[in-house]
Amino acid sequence: MDLFEKVSKDIIAAMKAKDKVRLEALRNVKKFFIEAKTAAGANDTLTDEAALKILSKLSKQGRDTAALYQQQNRPDLAEEELAQALVIEEYLPKALTPEELEAEVKAIIAEVGASSPKDMGKVMCVASKKLAGRADGKAISSLVKTLLA
Repeated sequence: MDLFEKVSKDIIAAMKAKDKVRLEALRNVKKFFIEAKTAAGANDTLTDEAALKILSKLSKQGRDTAALYQQQNRPDLAEEELAQALVIEEYLPKALTPEELEAEVKAIIAEVGASSPKDMGKVMCVASKKLAGRADGKAISSLVKTLLA
């Protein structure tokens, strides 16, 4: 079962359980999935890889919005955003620990044959695809810079 079908089934389960936060988060996810499926050139398909990118983006947006609400002294709205982000993160693969991330990036650097900061683009191209959904792009980028310096 792909992520689109899983989210659709979980929406029904959330309706039956009357779980408003989960239902709202999953409906929002499904809306973005449908938009991606119907986009030009998508041929009415959505790969799990594309779905993971969408989920990762939505999770990050939710956390960023919650931080803004906290700065504006609106803990009620921040709590709701964080709760929805947690629901979305249930569908993402387990995030890498800093040690695991460093090991993965070192392996990618060796695989690509990078030796200087000039090779950062090559490394980032491979790393962003391999580590999609499991690590933040900023964390990957800063680690690659450190390791290649």
